[in-house]
Amino acid sequence: MKNLLFILSLFFFVSCSTDDLKVDVSGIEVKLPEFKRLDADLFEFNELNFDAHSSALINSYGTVYQKYLMNPLRIAGTEDSLYKASVLAFIRDKDIQSAHAEIAKRYSDKKMQDIEDQLLDCIKHYKYHFPKRTTPEQVIFCQTGWNYAFAYVDHSFLIGLDMYLGENSAFYKMLSYPQYQVKKMSAEYLLPDVARGWVLTEFDTPDLENTLLNHCIYYGKLFYAVNALLPETHDSLIIGYTGAQLKYCNAYEKKIWGYFAEKNRLYENNLELVRELTGDGPFTGSISKECPPRLAMWVGWQIVKAYMKNNKTVSLEDVMLEKSATKILNKSRYRP
Repeated sequence: MKNLLFILSLFFFVSCSTDDLKVDVSGIEVKLPEFKRLDADLFEFNELNFDAHSSALINSYGTVYQKYLMNPLRIAGTEDSLYKASVLAFIRDKDIQSAHAEIAKRYSDKKMQDIEDQLLDCIKHYKYHFPKRTTPEQVIFCQTGWNYAFAYVDHSFLIGLDMYLGENSAFYKMLSYPQYQVKKMSAEYLLPDVARGWVLTEFDTPDLENTLLNHCIYYGKLFYAVNALLPETHDSLIIGYTGAQLKYCNAYEKKIWGYFAEKNRLYENNLELVRELTGDGPFTGSISKECPPRLAMWVGWQIVKAYMKNNKTVSLEDVMLEKSATKILNKSRYRP
């Protein structure tokens, strides 16, 4: 009964915190992207059809195909003398073939249709909040050799399905991924990762001042935007926390804020402190082993939520373009 009560109370908390983002997008018109399976198309190559099939892929995928070869696969491109040998070596690799079979098993036609439907909903929410910005022309699912989860290139989403095979995947053990990372390599994290990668591409801030407050607000805006694109998605999936980690943050929000506010920590530009509070890992060691990692991101998210709640005329585009972290903090009136 206690567990049930906790689940209900957590659901209530999450629902209340995202009500403002649950907007009606039924009337939003977007140009539908083409959904493509490069992972399947690549495995159609063989010795006899290579040249003809290569031309077909170039025509179908455009410049994205070249960039897929050069980046995730680390193949020099279609004009390189080793192009054919390299692609055939990739698809004949025993581990790559095993992963390809695992993708086919985990991502059935029905599963892919569900993902496509949710992506379309995400794109509609994006168009609602950012009406003047462009949306992807292609959504390309692929196999990257465990090198890329997501990229947004040439108006196309590139999504590596081999990065979402589940936390018990033998491949991740083979590659020695840390457990805290593996926990986020399953299908339920795919959409939040795509939304986060998309927002990062659109609102990159290379000139970010290296104070803890600036990092807090930067990531807070990012997660708030992801929440806006995926308003039905649980907070834990958006930030990549377990249920217990999110519970910890909610339970100790006042103390966490006190830690950030005391000793003027928010205006610290100590690189070690910034890394400690924004870097990934199993926990935040400077506080406790029970404290989740990336704590500054969660705190920033709460500040931005408060800012948007207390400044109703501010749009999502406005807050994403706002460069003053101090202004957002002050006008948020955040007081847990």
